Amino acid sequence: MLIENIKGGFIMIKIVAKNVIEIEDKETYIRLAKELIEKSREESGCISYSLFEDMNDESVFTFIEEWKDQEAIDIHNNSEHFKRIFPLLDNLSTGSFEVNLYKEV
Repeated sequence: MLIENIKGGFIMIKIVAKNVIEIEDKETYIRLAKELIEKSREESGCISYSLFEDMNDESVFTFIEEWKDQEAIDIHNNSEHFKRIFPLLDNLSTGSFEVNLYKEV
């Protein structure tokens, strides 16, 4: 499913997923995230997939992803690596992931 923007063109979907962890879990979190990123970037519908650390608070991490369409996201969310690694990242969280999906207008 492609999403159409107001200009009539088709656009990608951007996901911004913010998470707060305990500092003592930072090394484990980054190691797991790097595996998720590497495997996700190999998926055909992945345009980009990166992790960012907040410059003012080293316990805050944000994934920024770009996907071709909703179908690509659905395939990603059902992939072996996502279903295995995401719960491990979530367990390192001090709360829940704040996940927002965006489309260009």
